[in-house]
Amino acid sequence: MSEEEKLLKEAKKLPWEDRLLHKNWKVRNEANIDLAAICDSISDPKDPRLREFGPFFKKTVADSNAPVQEKALDALIAFLRAADADAGRYAKEVCDAIVAKCLTGRPKTVEKAQAAFMLWVELEAVDVFLDAMEKAIKNKVAKAVVPAVDVMFQSLSEFGAKVVPPKRILKMLPELFDHQDQNVRACSKGLTLELCRWIGKDPVKSILFEKMRDTMKKELEAELVNVTGTAKPSRKIRSEQDKEPEPEAASEAAGPGPTEDSAADAPQEIDEYELVDPVDILTPLEKSGFWDGVKATKWSERKEAVAELTKLASTKRIAPGDFTEVSRTLKKLITDVNIAVAVEAIQAIGNLARGLRTHFAGSSRSLLPVLLEKLKEKKPASTESLTQTLQAMHKSGCLNIADIVEDVKVAVKNKVPLVRSLTLNWVTYCIETSNKAVVLKVHKDYVPICMECLNDGTPEVRDAAFSALAAVAKLVGMRPLERSLEKLDDVRRKKLSEMIGSSGNAVPAGTNTAAVQSSSGNASSMESSGTFVRRSAASMLSGKRPAPSAPSSKKGASTKTGGSKKGEGTTQSKPLRDIESEDVEPAEMSLEEIESRLDSLIQAEAISQLKSAVWKERLEAIGMLKQQVENIQNPDQSVEILIRLLCALPGWNEKNVQVQQQVLEVITYIASTANKFPKKCVVLCLLGTSERVADIKTRAHAMKCLTTFAEAVGTGFIFDRLYKIMKEHKNPKVLSEGILWMVSAIEDFGISHLKLKDLIDFCKETGLQSSAAATRNATIKLIGALHRFVGPDIKAFLADVKPALLSALDSEYEKNPFEGAAAVTRKTVKESDSTSAMSTGGVDGLPREDISGKITPTLLKNLESPDWKVRLESIEAVNKIIEEANKRIQPNGTAELLGALRGRLYDSNKNLIMATLTTIGGVASAMGPSIEKAGKGILSDVLKCLGDNKKHMRECTLAALDSWLAAVHLDKMVPYIAGALIDSKLGAEGRKDLFDWLGKQLSGLSDFADAVQLLKPAATAMTDKSADVRKAAEACFAEILRVSGQETVTKNLRDVQGPALAIVLDRMKSHVPVQESYESTKATSLGSSKTSTKAGRSASHGLSKPGSRAISSRAIASKGTKSDLMLSVQDIAVQSQALLSVKDSVKEDRERMVVRRFKFEELRIEQIQDLENDMMKYFREDLHRRLLSPDFRKQVDGLEMLQKALPSIMKEVIEVLDILLRWFVLRFCESNTTCLLKVLEFLPELFNRLRDEGYSLTESEAAIFLPCLIEKSGHNIEKVREKMRELMKQIVHTYSAAKTFPYILEGLRSKNNRTRIECVDLVGYLIDHHGAEISGQLKSLQTVASLTAERDGEIRKAALNTLATGYKLLGEDIWRYVGKLTDAQRSMLDDRFKWKAREMDKRKEGKPGEARAALRRSVRENGSDVAEQSGEVSRSISGSVFARDNYSHPEVHMDRHMMVRASAPTDWNEALDIISFGSPEQSVEGMKVVCHELNQATNDLDGSAMDDIVKDADRLVSCLADKVAKTFDFSLTGASSRSCKYVLNTLMQTFQNKQLAHAVKEGTLDRLITELLLWLLDERVPRMDDGSQLLKALNVLMLKILDNADRTSSFVVLINLLRPLDATRWPSPAANETVAMRNQKFSDLVVKCLIKLTKVLQSTIYDVDLDHILQSIHIYLQELGMEEIRRRAGIDDKPLRMVKTVLHELVKLRGTAIKGHLSMVPIDMEPQPIILAYIDLNLQTLAAAKMLTPSVPMGQPHWGDSTANSPSAATHSADAQLKQELAAIFKKIGDKQTCTIGLYELYRITQLYPKVDIFSQLQNASEAFRNYIRDGLAQMEKNAAAGRTPLSLSMATPPPAVLNLSSPKLAPLSPVHTNSLADAKSINSKPEPTSFSLPPSYADADRAVNPMRGPISDNSFAEQMNERFPGGVTSGTLDAIRERMKTIQLAAAASGNPDLGNRAALYMNGSGAHGQMQNPLDQTNVENAGQTGVLPMDEKALSGLQARMERLKCGTMEPF
Repeated sequence: MSEEEKLLKEAKKLPWEDRLLHKNWKVRNEANIDLAAICDSISDPKDPRLREFGPFFKKTVADSNAPVQEKALDALIAFLRAADADAGRYAKEVCDAIVAKCLTGRPKTVEKAQAAFMLWVELEAVDVFLDAMEKAIKNKVAKAVVPAVDVMFQSLSEFGAKVVPPKRILKMLPELFDHQDQNVRACSKGLTLELCRWIGKDPVKSILFEKMRDTMKKELEAELVNVTGTAKPSRKIRSEQDKEPEPEAASEAAGPGPTEDSAADAPQEIDEYELVDPVDILTPLEKSGFWDGVKATKWSERKEAVAELTKLASTKRIAPGDFTEVSRTLKKLITDVNIAVAVEAIQAIGNLARGLRTHFAGSSRSLLPVLLEKLKEKKPASTESLTQTLQAMHKSGCLNIADIVEDVKVAVKNKVPLVRSLTLNWVTYCIETSNKAVVLKVHKDYVPICMECLNDGTPEVRDAAFSALAAVAKLVGMRPLERSLEKLDDVRRKKLSEMIGSSGNAVPAGTNTAAVQSSSGNASSMESSGTFVRRSAASMLSGKRPAPSAPSSKKGASTKTGGSKKGEGTTQSKPLRDIESEDVEPAEMSLEEIESRLDSLIQAEAISQLKSAVWKERLEAIGMLKQQVENIQNPDQSVEILIRLLCALPGWNEKNVQVQQQVLEVITYIASTANKFPKKCVVLCLLGTSERVADIKTRAHAMKCLTTFAEAVGTGFIFDRLYKIMKEHKNPKVLSEGILWMVSAIEDFGISHLKLKDLIDFCKETGLQSSAAATRNATIKLIGALHRFVGPDIKAFLADVKPALLSALDSEYEKNPFEGAAAVTRKTVKESDSTSAMSTGGVDGLPREDISGKITPTLLKNLESPDWKVRLESIEAVNKIIEEANKRIQPNGTAELLGALRGRLYDSNKNLIMATLTTIGGVASAMGPSIEKAGKGILSDVLKCLGDNKKHMRECTLAALDSWLAAVHLDKMVPYIAGALIDSKLGAEGRKDLFDWLGKQLSGLSDFADAVQLLKPAATAMTDKSADVRKAAEACFAEILRVSGQETVTKNLRDVQGPALAIVLDRMKSHVPVQESYESTKATSLGSSKTSTKAGRSASHGLSKPGSRAISSRAIASKGTKSDLMLSVQDIAVQSQALLSVKDSVKEDRERMVVRRFKFEELRIEQIQDLENDMMKYFREDLHRRLLSPDFRKQVDGLEMLQKALPSIMKEVIEVLDILLRWFVLRFCESNTTCLLKVLEFLPELFNRLRDEGYSLTESEAAIFLPCLIEKSGHNIEKVREKMRELMKQIVHTYSAAKTFPYILEGLRSKNNRTRIECVDLVGYLIDHHGAEISGQLKSLQTVASLTAERDGEIRKAALNTLATGYKLLGEDIWRYVGKLTDAQRSMLDDRFKWKAREMDKRKEGKPGEARAALRRSVRENGSDVAEQSGEVSRSISGSVFARDNYSHPEVHMDRHMMVRASAPTDWNEALDIISFGSPEQSVEGMKVVCHELNQATNDLDGSAMDDIVKDADRLVSCLADKVAKTFDFSLTGASSRSCKYVLNTLMQTFQNKQLAHAVKEGTLDRLITELLLWLLDERVPRMDDGSQLLKALNVLMLKILDNADRTSSFVVLINLLRPLDATRWPSPAANETVAMRNQKFSDLVVKCLIKLTKVLQSTIYDVDLDHILQSIHIYLQELGMEEIRRRAGIDDKPLRMVKTVLHELVKLRGTAIKGHLSMVPIDMEPQPIILAYIDLNLQTLAAAKMLTPSVPMGQPHWGDSTANSPSAATHSADAQLKQELAAIFKKIGDKQTCTIGLYELYRITQLYPKVDIFSQLQNASEAFRNYIRDGLAQMEKNAAAGRTPLSLSMATPPPAVLNLSSPKLAPLSPVHTNSLADAKSINSKPEPTSFSLPPSYADADRAVNPMRGPISDNSFAEQMNERFPGGVTSGTLDAIRERMKTIQLAAAASGNPDLGNRAALYMNGSGAHGQMQNPLDQTNVENAGQTGVLPMDEKALSGLQARMERLKCGTMEPF
């Protein structure tokens, strides 16, 4: 063992401190290694050893030996990983030591030091860390400063601003900006950019930029552009890691949207206010003489004093202090007599509020009333400053919306309207900027204020109140406004709803781009990676970004996924460069690693020779390498490693030229043969290759290599990389020769892949500024090459270069003339670059600048300044902005600028008007074609300037027109020019100049159909007084005639009248020969061999328009011939292909993108581009080339091709019909008459073919085409209008009148009068020919009626004609639809209607409205047929929404006129027919009539009307129940929910009346309740139009049904509905839930309904038929069976539990008397019915709990059960019971609702017990009451004698046996026949025989009863019962059964119909066959039943009861 080993061994025995501070460095080294190992092994952060080790590190990290220092840092890192926040106690000393000793060490040491700092931050020692950084950045050695800045950058990037406070970093940065070392400055810039990502750009700018030099500002501004996205921390502090472990990398499948985690982790917004230090302003304010100044008598001194305060208070944060006196002074100054002082004071208050925030709250409260009062000041300066100050006071927290209520109440009552309106505007702002919780608290205070202001007399106040209400609704919803809205009229309610709707549509932009940009998102924590990844702050700068850390394979996969789906999310709208994921930055790789990865690709001998120092061996080796590379079979996989090998061996430092050439050749070969050449390979080679370009010996090889790179990856990428290389390289040859290569690259590849802005900037800043002449000359050549592709517009970008260079550039431009699209490139790129010039610029690729940020409010305000000098300066400022943008601007944000410039056109200073005209022309030129939309309307104001008598003014105007024409085509200007020419204010000189200008422009055109719009102005001007005007007009007319054609001019001559017409005709005659020669020239140019000669001759007639990009066809005729020949050759080549290729067409996807609007909107650029893409995809090349050609002739040719092929390609046409319709819309918008007429010739044929195919337009296709067709139907050419009119009628026939009607109604709102006239006529046509189909939309006639008040006589005439047509169909009912009219309008209509009636009489067409009445009768006679047809049609219509191929039977369309014409029915039966058989829209009219009749019947005092309706109540509800599903299904197809609302409202009105509700039969009620509950559960209803209202209506209706419908039926229906529902009954298929889940929901809803009924059962027990209810319970339990009941009881089944609850409640209320109501339960079946066991169990339980209700409650005794509950009859004497009964009857008689029932019951008692003196009970009653009873009894006796006994009325049970009073009329009073409807019947109720029919639940066709019964003898049953119930029999049960037997015996004796008896017996004994349905009773037997009072039954029906009776007599069983 050596001495050293001994020493180390001995040292290990020493204490740790001695080892770590040992004098031998190896001992210290070993100690640090051991310490690190121990720390790594510690898992508990509370381990005591950690406390022992902590103090050691302050010395160990400062070790003088570098290796030991590194190991010490390793040990520190291990310690920090093992420790917790408690280790922070050692942080300060250790961090100081690291700063002092480690940051200047070796790179590995620095990296570990940074890792240690990051761990200190992780352990929350952030303050100590930042203290250390403050010391580090003051180090004089720059080498130590850079790591400190980098570690601050990395800590902020990874931990975020929440952990690392930005405020302290911001304080350090100014010192770093001025550092002498450029690396430090670069890092500080990177750190600043990272701060921007965390706290925003604006706070950083405002805090730091004022402390920077201008150069630094400029550099940072340029870098800030690249800062995008929102930062997100990628690493957590240790305490957070312990709570929630850091998740792994996010799953790629998570999609683009933000997750909850990402939302939670998103950094909080940091207020700039918190980042700045407060500034004391009170002290400098004292020194400034403020207090003396504000008291000065001169206003200017007061203003200066306040201005000083304003200036001091403008600081971002003011130190708190005593501002009471300042506020008091400002309060006085607000009301200063001088407005300037007052405005300054208001601004000072605003600044104080912003700077002090909550510290200014008290002063704000006192200032607020004065500020609100000051709003009465009308001057804009005052109003603006007040508004800003008030908003600042609220925004900064000085005022809360809850604190200002009282002040607002006072202000809105101010007598000055301006105060009221502006106060409400401020309140609106406060509401919008407050949070929801605050507004919820105070809305009750503000809503009444706003509601009151809605009645204000000033419109501005009302509008402001509306805005405030809308703000409240937007924030807290509509519920707080519901009560208030009820007080509003319809107009105001509608306006408020629209405002709320428009404010709610704004949806915040998606945050799915919030993923961390650049490198921060890829950073991983120390925990996950185990190693520290060092990152430099300078990497944030452009060109220095680090390679992403994620593997390239994953990135590639995500790119593929994201790019493959075009329509997903918002990814498609983003620039493609954001999606590019290829890793372009190569990582470092050692030569050893390269050699190991080469494997057997390259022979080891070649590699070893490449390392040789002998150049010949290297040359030989590179030759061998080249051969081996050429022999590689699949080079794509080894491209990168081969390139890396060549860059390393022989490398770019190779000195031998031949070897260099060979290397370049190998690289060129690899790049050209690889299928995909990675960009990182280009980056590896680019620097070396560019240096080889500078050497003349290798230049050719290098340039070829660069060109190959460009082919592989695109010129854009190569150019971007070369800019920096060439700019920074020391060899000037690299720059000059590199630029020359760029010239050749542009000539080879064009400019489509280049960012022209960067290239031009490079040329200006580097190439042209170079001191080397070769570089400047090369740059000039480069710009010349650009000119060839871009054109003269490039000159604007180079206007600021030196004059000498400009002249050289001009000569270069001449050598490279502009070729534009004709410029041919020689080479193409294999894979297109991800960016192109087209995406950022115009057609030429040059970028346009967004100037919206420079158009400030101050600039716009100054344009309207009262000082003309300020206005002039503002106009010049606009010119300067355009110049700075290189005269190429975007339209964004220019609308306000153009509006302000429009105002200057009416300036009082003429010089300013001329300057404005020049500016407007400049804006138009700079904006290009976009000026047409951006500057809509301003052209008419420009033309008005021609009316000035100054020649200079007119010249400026014409110059502006020239600029406008250069931007847009003349056809866009013609409408404005035509309007200006007929303006009387345009003087003679102006008209002459304008005609001259027009003639000049038209002379350069060969064909211009829109010129015909100038015909009338030109013709009128030819009769002008001024000879100059006449001469100019004639010259212009000649050009119009030439370019429009004589035929077109002739057709439009009807607008010309008088002398002008004669002159026009004369000129036309003289023009014939000229026209003929021109026509021959045109014909020759299209196909003749003499084209070029004719074109050359014709070209001499005039010049093309100045500045226009279009070239006259005559001027390029010779070129046109060649291109046409080429086209024809191409056409021949594609003739064999199909005209339309629909293989990949997905029509549904296209239609899903269609926005369905009734109003037409002009096509946007992106829509046109989408259309072009679709046409190129599905149309044959020659066809789409013609259809998309700008030449209208080619468009006509394309249409002819389609027209010829139409019969054979109809299926394909249907597939792409939406694309064709979009193309037609485009043609309509362009308004070329020739093409338009061809389109209108083609369309009728197309629609005829579609009709023959049975195809109906889809909703999307209609939404594409109809709005445009209707808007353009008012064309100015009559022939076009006629064709459009006929086309519209044809579409109505093939589409649907009802669906077309809304589009036509929208046309009534058009701004074009002709369009409105056409639409009015179409409305009349639809009423006349399709009245039935649009009957549901006739309310729109009030829109037509309103047009009778228009000024235009043609519109009035058309409206009157249409209304007369409506009168013909509707008769006098039309007045219901026309709305409110003035007396004058009514008079006009009345006259027209009378005229129409006379005309009909003359033509023997009958009277108005007669035809409709006849049709109604036919509907009733043929209702079922009509309904069937209507159903077919409605199915075909609704099916078009869902069906892929919208084919239907042709006869459906032919028989459409046979549909129900349900227009305003007036008869009840007709209304019911229409509801039954009409479509959902038509049935609305029927429901209106029903509601009207119901209202009248309700208000009818004698009740006769209601009696008639009661008869039809069941039919009505049945119709409505069927209609519920139809209306909801119809609305779900996209139609309005109007019909749904009507059907629910009609049902609500029906069930509000108890008579009607009780008349509804059980089967109908079953269908209705089922339908309502199903729709309540349908998940589609909330998404419907007004879905929430419909759900509410369904709920309310259901409650009303439960309240008013027959409770027996309700119970039975609901108990039956507890069974599982058939899946086919649901309106829609299950989406995400099973049938069982849906049935569970349905059952829960049914249970809720039953709970509601059961809760009130105590008060309604005698209104229900207990026998029927018990029967339904019995059937339910029997169907389940005992096994299922036990199973369900175990799982707490809700339906079963509910049935048990109902039964328990019934037993509780009736006691043992319940057993007397088991007549419908087969009690003798075997096994025993389950219900009996449950009844007995409930009786026992309730008796034990003493909860049984007495069986004879007061007023409602059931005599047959009198002894059931008490065996001793002595408890209730007969007399006492009789008295109770009589008292209850007298109570009924005293009630108006039940008086008839009471009298009848009293009459029956007098008949049954004549010995009873009823009047002895009335001794205390009045004489009038006694007389009333006598009269009533007499009337009842008469009715009984006449056979009108109300048998359907409910009666109490028979008298008890103990009374011993027999009666022969006992049978009719049997409880078997009681009817629960009695109490609801009114005095006029009539007997209804069907009330005694068998239970509907058995008789209905949709019910099947399956009683469980077996053939068991009575004896066995009795034995079983004896076993279970030993004991005797009570007399109560016996008596009850005896009475029921008597009833049944009497019924059997009264009828001899065995069928009915058998049928009854079947049900009474439970012997019905399983699932067997019974037919309802026939009418004859029903009548018999009505006469006798009981149902006829057979003796067999008594079998069950007889057996039971015998057993009871024998005493063998107890009662149940």
